[in-house]
Amino acid sequence: MGDTFMLNGKEVEFKKDDTILDAAKRVGVEIPTLCFLKGATPTGACRMCLVEVVGGRALMTACSTPVTKGMEVITDSERVHKARKMNVELLLSSGKHDCIVCEANGCCRLQDLAYFYGIKEPRFTQTPVEELYPVEDVNPFIVRDFSRCILCGRCVQACNEVVVNRAISYGYRGSANKIVTGGDLPYNDSECVFCGQCVEVCPVGALTEKKAKGLGRPWEVEKIRTTCPYCGVGCQQWLHVKDGKIVKVTAVENAEPNQGRLCIKGRFGYDFIYSEDRLKTPLIRENGKFREASWDEALDLVAAKFKDIMEQHGPDAIAGVSCARSINEDSYQMQKLFRATFGTNNIDHCART
Repeated sequence: MGDTFMLNGKEVEFKKDDTILDAAKRVGVEIPTLCFLKGATPTGACRMCLVEVVGGRALMTACSTPVTKGMEVITDSERVHKARKMNVELLLSSGKHDCIVCEANGCCRLQDLAYFYGIKEPRFTQTPVEELYPVEDVNPFIVRDFSRCILCGRCVQACNEVVVNRAISYGYRGSANKIVTGGDLPYNDSECVFCGQCVEVCPVGALTEKKAKGLGRPWEVEKIRTTCPYCGVGCQQWLHVKDGKIVKVTAVENAEPNQGRLCIKGRFGYDFIYSEDRLKTPLIRENGKFREASWDEALDLVAAKFKDIMEQHGPDAIAGVSCARSINEDSYQMQKLFRATFGTNNIDHCART
């Protein structure tokens, strides 16, 4: 048996470098968090994971306090819940948290905690609307509503420590504090690459997907797990589907290989599916005009053209480019077709170019 500590009166084992939150999660003890982000350095910024440590002068943050042998921790005392409730009330007073019209309604951690603690209205004075930063929605992908931001820092950690784009950070001081890009520029004028990881980790409605606005509440959509079609990496996605149409895409947390991360194409590039310009059947050009054809007819024509070109000019007169939306196995077969069957090394992949 390894080293142990006391958790709510029970002896619990812990591992080296465990925090109280780590050890508690392992044995199924729920400790609420807002700022904690797996894979990033714990900050204790939101103060929601406060617990009692016997002998300590003040409540401690479970996410950043390491476990030590013989420590006695209480996570469910009246003192703990009183402090957590007050922190929720302070966060609710920090901006404009009107859940009815918020895009994150039903999928908001702050809302969940307010409901848990039975908070009907904050007892602290709310920040006047005129003192709040205006909403930023000038880019095509992300809406930043600073009035709903609780400064938990998850987006900053996701950008700097998880995807390592280093595009956003904290700016200004005191009551003027906000999340900023370099020079406090709008997202589309900054170094942001629009991977959307900040949207993925935001626990409230401060960061939302612009294209998904008003298209479906969390309880109205069906989540379907699939693999991203854009490249051969195989990133796992949740398709949020309402009435048979994709309204949003999010990453599958803890799934291999992407571990809850997506690129700009995987997260935001899904609306091409519904493009009116999308081809739905093969087309063959005759007399300067296109006509619809069957797959057999189209493929037979392509094969005949390839044979004619190789007979007249040799195999090196043909070149191929494999699609980045294909899986690795398809790209392998593509290069095998050109090298083994056609007899040319003129084969490339559009992701490399």
